[in-house]
Amino acid sequence: MGPMPLQELVKSLARLPGIGPKTAQRLAYYIVKRSREEAELLARSILDAKDKIAYCKVCYNFADIDHERCQVCLDGRRDQQTICVVEDANDVLVLEHNHLVYGVYHVLGGKLSPLDGIGPSDLRIHELVDRVQSGDGEEVILALNASIEGEATAEFIQRQLGSHTKVTRLARGLPVGADLDLADKVTLAHALEGRQAF
Repeated sequence: MGPMPLQELVKSLARLPGIGPKTAQRLAYYIVKRSREEAELLARSILDAKDKIAYCKVCYNFADIDHERCQVCLDGRRDQQTICVVEDANDVLVLEHNHLVYGVYHVLGGKLSPLDGIGPSDLRIHELVDRVQSGDGEEVILALNASIEGEATAEFIQRQLGSHTKVTRLARGLPVGADLDLADKVTLAHALEGRQAF
């Protein structure tokens, strides 16, 4: 409860992914208690992000609206022949933060999900195929989430690109510190398939 503007702020914050009602309420109270200048800075930052961010013309990662390409694609030190395929731009941030990819990216914009009405034409798979066929991509690394939809998307892309370039995927299996008795059958199967010599 509380004044209507506060309730509306809580509702708006609760729409964000990963934010439940209690967290939304705490964030709303925090914002209301801050100075007007801090609230304006937050509001301006949100609007600037909406107005000044576009998609990269090459890989579909987030880019500054003043440039046609993202920072990764503009970096001449990157291996332009290794393309890491991810579902969303957030995945690029995770991989970049950990300095794990030295090539470039291709952001699909989601994953195949027939139950949700998402087919190949709803993703940027055609653009990836065009990119590889035009000479980019000696290796395409599929860094998709380990879900049924992610697996289906990876299989579909492999069928599209397998005759044009080398297609690899992230290893699947047991995380460090995991107990065998807690692992599901699919995880164990991937771990056995991806076993390595000592």
